[in-house]
Amino acid sequence: MLDQPTIQRHVEKIQRDGYAIVEHAIEPDFLDAVIDDLHRLERELEVVPAHNRFEGNKTVRIYNLLIYGKLYERIPVHPNILPIVERILDPGCLVSSLSSIAICKDEKPQPIHADDQLIPLPRPHVPIVCNTMWALTDFSDENGATRIIPGSHLLPEAPDYFGKYDSIPAEMPKGSVMIYNGSLWHGGGANRTNRRRIGVAMNYCAGWIRQQENQQLGIPREIAAQFEPRLQELCGYSLYNGLIGHIDKSHPMELLGRTPDGTMAWDVVPA
Repeated sequence: MLDQPTIQRHVEKIQRDGYAIVEHAIEPDFLDAVIDDLHRLERELEVVPAHNRFEGNKTVRIYNLLIYGKLYERIPVHPNILPIVERILDPGCLVSSLSSIAICKDEKPQPIHADDQLIPLPRPHVPIVCNTMWALTDFSDENGATRIIPGSHLLPEAPDYFGKYDSIPAEMPKGSVMIYNGSLWHGGGANRTNRRRIGVAMNYCAGWIRQQENQQLGIPREIAAQFEPRLQELCGYSLYNGLIGHIDKSHPMELLGRTPDGTMAWDVVPA
């Protein structure tokens, strides 16, 4: 696990540059198990490229991975990654989406974008999205490493979807994770090799904004009930600051048959 000084260094780099790369953060055997299972899912679900400019014509994506087995439950709560995300957002953060992205041979570059640019807030703003890209294979300039524009999270505007921008590849070895502010301008790279560039996009958002994928409806309750408590909280069975997300003054964790920890806002505010 990362020690506190190392976590703080990554947090400061994200605050300054918009991103940080945690090299060799993930166990190799875990990565290999995820790759093997993604190949299984791709076959069983008959997944094909989306064939649009944003998702790509030769990129294979599998969404809502938390419904596909215990293996994926380890990703949002990984002890080398979540503590950094919690420092960028706060411990009330949520899982926004969890998906795989396999960029295949001859894929073209993805348009440069910011993951939070659909949210109508003046820019720059406090971090509201903190996303991570897990390198299940080596990420290189040749095979489609994510293109980034360091410092762009501090700009007063979002990128033009059809714009052309100078960027650099976020190269990293297998097992590394790039953690970045959702305002960072970035996009998937072009794959000029014969090998897939396989990554997992583990995305988080602040507890007070809407998740990209609706976790409460997308994950059957009987599956969510088997998650560890911290993952249940991250999926939205939680309250932000003791209030936001309640159900008729009841804690959403109760829907999963659990007794929540902590107090609710109305329990501590004087009448």
